[in-house]
Amino acid sequence: MKSSVSPYSITITAISVMLFVLAVWLMLSTSDTSDSHHDEYAHHAHELKEARGPHGGRLLVQDDFGLEISIYETGLPPEFRVYAYKDNQHVAPDKVTLDIELKRLGDKRDRIKFAPQQGYLRGDSVIYEPHSFEVTVNATHQGKSYSWQYDNLEGRTLIPGNIAQQMGIQTEAVGPVTLTETRTLTGRVQTNPNRLSRVRPRFAGVVKAIRHELGDVVRAGDVLATVQSNESLQEYHVKAPVNGLIVKRDVQVGEATGDEPLFVIVDLSEVWVELDVFVRDLELIKKGQVVMVESLDGNYRKAASIDWVSPLTAHASQSVRARVIVANEDGALRPGQFIRGHVTVGEHAVSLAVRQAALQRFRDFQVVFARFDDVYEVRMLELGRRNHEWVEVLGGIESGTQYVTENSYLIKADIEKSGASHDH
Repeated sequence: MKSSVSPYSITITAISVMLFVLAVWLMLSTSDTSDSHHDEYAHHAHELKEARGPHGGRLLVQDDFGLEISIYETGLPPEFRVYAYKDNQHVAPDKVTLDIELKRLGDKRDRIKFAPQQGYLRGDSVIYEPHSFEVTVNATHQGKSYSWQYDNLEGRTLIPGNIAQQMGIQTEAVGPVTLTETRTLTGRVQTNPNRLSRVRPRFAGVVKAIRHELGDVVRAGDVLATVQSNESLQEYHVKAPVNGLIVKRDVQVGEATGDEPLFVIVDLSEVWVELDVFVRDLELIKKGQVVMVESLDGNYRKAASIDWVSPLTAHASQSVRARVIVANEDGALRPGQFIRGHVTVGEHAVSLAVRQAALQRFRDFQVVFARFDDVYEVRMLELGRRNHEWVEVLGGIESGTQYVTENSYLIKADIEKSGASHDH
């Protein structure tokens, strides 16, 4: 016999299943242990909080009164423009009294007053970058007061101190520096001719013995060779007149001596660096200027000064030679080696400067990241003169502010990962 199930029973069963599923969903959605759901809820709450008005601004509603707040920056410095509504109808701006307070990091507060324009209320202050602040809005319409608070954050991230230390993040205070203006020249290391000795025999004769070889380091008075005089047939010693390195030996035992040097000795404890100065820099390069001598690989750096600027111009390159005398006791510089010289041509005391290595690109700005305890926030900078280490700051950050000098790119990456925006 067939068993039959009525449609009514199926409906009851289906409703029971749906009620069970709904109960489970409600239980999960109220659970504090569900991180993913919490994030989703926060995301929707964020969207509701940032409802948009017809002009694209943030919409704030209380009872039947609302304000649409936007930062207008098309062709003008950024400013607040606010539109008022009552019962979803536009309210004339002269019927509303409004002020806004912006609280920035470092307990900086900007108070904005508003005046009516054609169709909107216009703020009386430029909203400087970054547009990152806690906002308090106070409005009055028809004798009734309204207030709102919300966060408008961008370019900001939170990194606990222990994590920042592990990331290698370092900071220092913005302040005054002496900004050196430099020109980078190239050249070569040369032997100092005043420290080069060509050793000749006193009397013509025959070489009987050689005591030192090519590449030997000798001291003044060391015997280099023994020669038998042709006239007296007596042997005498040829001695080193200076300390230095034997770079040439042009003699063999049994050979007759002549007018040519037997040895060439060079003292490399001091060398010349000859830099090429081209026409564009010629008026800037002077005797006595400080030069940072640097090897092409950057591993050698030493300060010296220009000793002489040649009055002659090289025919082929049309450059002028500037001579720098450099102490070289460790022998790090070798004659013939190519070299760079960073010449200090001016010094400028600037009230604010940041390190070049700290700069990052954020949107269309050159920025650094300011630190306030564990919070890091972008600072858009107006920049001036610079050298290879420092850049002058004309605006965008205050003296004494701590900013990231090492691994600032990690702060930038963290902010970009968090979805920092510029949406007003």
